[in-house]
Amino acid sequence: MTAPVLIFGWGNPSRGDDALGPLFIERIESLQLPGVECLTDFQLQVEHALDLEGRRRILFVDASLDAAAPFSVKLLEPARDASFTTHSMTPEAVMHVYVELHDEAPPPCTLLAIRGERFELGEEISPAAANHLDAALAWAKTWLAA
Repeated sequence: MTAPVLIFGWGNPSRGDDALGPLFIERIESLQLPGVECLTDFQLQVEHALDLEGRRRILFVDASLDAAAPFSVKLLEPARDASFTTHSMTPEAVMHVYVELHDEAPPPCTLLAIRGERFELGEEISPAAANHLDAALAWAKTWLAA
């Protein structure tokens, strides 16, 4: 049976604060929450549209240089954007693929963008990003309880 809530984090654990998505997923998974499935990958791809099937809601989680500290939250709408034809996609483009496959709107999707500072290969997560991760996890616990 498909869990009603999907939390999908992505990023590269070898690139400093780009690890925020996968680290978020590790921390949520450790809570062993019923009805919550966690997925992680290096990037979003067209196949991930299938992961939206049968869900009540989805939380996408990624590191961001543009998000206000400690994080930003945005409700998403399906959109065919430039990433639609690339190897790495935006959550909105993944949602658009879902619409194309099912001829219906996807479940409600939210983006949690956690502010990162350093994304160089071989870097450790920055102290600021570690604090932002903690704040994002506290917010997510409230989101999950709603």
